Amino acid sequence: MYDAQKWTSGLGRLVKRYREPVVVQTLRSAAAATVAYVIALRLSPEPAPLTAPLTALLVVQVTFFATLTNGIRRVNSVVAGVLVAIAFSVLVGLTWWSLALLIVASLAVGHLVRVDEYVAEVAISAMLVLGVTTVGFTAWARIVETLIGAVVGTACNLLLPPPVWVDEAGRSIEDLARRVRQLMLRMGEEAADRIPWQQAAARLHEARRLDHDIVRVDAALRQAEDSLRLNPRVKEGLLHRVVLRTGLDTLEICTVVLRVLARSFTDLAKARGSEELFPSRIGETVEQLLSEIADAVVSFAVLVTTDLSENAESAESRLTAELHTAAGTRDRLAELLQEEIRKDWANWQLMGAVLTETTRIIDELNTEHRTRRLLEELDRVSQEQRAKLPRMTRLRERLGVQEELWNRAGFGERSR
Repeated sequence: MYDAQKWTSGLGRLVKRYREPVVVQTLRSAAAATVAYVIALRLSPEPAPLTAPLTALLVVQVTFFATLTNGIRRVNSVVAGVLVAIAFSVLVGLTWWSLALLIVASLAVGHLVRVDEYVAEVAISAMLVLGVTTVGFTAWARIVETLIGAVVGTACNLLLPPPVWVDEAGRSIEDLARRVRQLMLRMGEEAADRIPWQQAAARLHEARRLDHDIVRVDAALRQAEDSLRLNPRVKEGLLHRVVLRTGLDTLEICTVVLRVLARSFTDLAKARGSEELFPSRIGETVEQLLSEIADAVVSFAVLVTTDLSENAESAESRLTAELHTAAGTRDRLAELLQEEIRKDWANWQLMGAVLTETTRIIDELNTEHRTRRLLEELDRVSQEQRAKLPRMTRLRERLGVQEELWNRAGFGERSR
């Protein structure tokens, strides 16, 4: 019985592993390159048509949207390089100075035809073709193999849809929220202690390093957004993109405010010297408030990365309750600070800044604020789509797609 359970558990982990986006993408790339090579063996005059699998491998990117754009650019780069090579072979042939001119001309042509990251491919194709005696024969073979690779790479995404990287982006957002939470908890624990200003400054440096985490999460989110475009496996891709993007924007604002709060703690530690950072009762309340806000930050991240279902409703209820509790603690802190300032006016600006900064985070995490932000972003994206594709937009409006999207998002008549 135990062996059977262990075997089943191992099989489940193996299946889950093979469904991960990195594994799926690796298998798709290998399959596309192999199929392109087999087809090129039959159609290309070259004995080893490796350009076809190379093109397929480069064209099959992590998203279908990128596959289409990369396929077109790569074909353009190879064809441009072949044409430049033919022109040089007819005019000057291959010498050391003609090779230098060939590279300069190829790179210039690459920029003219706007192949972006494949500018170097223009020069590479030109050099490979110019280095062969039978230029016309090799040029035709290169073009055929490149077309085969590009077509196979594009077809692979139709038959084997690329992985969706939404879960990866969601995990990145949740990891960022947990790092913010850990920093808030450490700052709260130190609020009632006698800490040197250097220790408070160390927390400020930690808050500044969160900017690097934001950059990494933003890169993961851009990859997820591309994976949702033109992907037949995805429904409501626009809604997923907007929810994740606005969620990251909110967390980024929270990290900025947290950095300002850490700066206030540092300045307060310098001003109070050997005294406690905050008086005892105030320090304990600050610790409690930061702990409650830290929990709310994680709950917010869970909310924006949860599918639109009952799980999302429970996550929203939990976030609302945590923000309500934090607001009550914030109000109690305001009363304590008011009493303290009446007795001692020293450093009242820095102590009062704690209220301003924690209130800003609570307001940013508020569910009503999030709803307004989502509506604004959906309106903005919809207007951009109407401007770019007016005919498609009119067709979608006739079919009622826009109204269905809003209703599924939970922003129908009830939210108005």
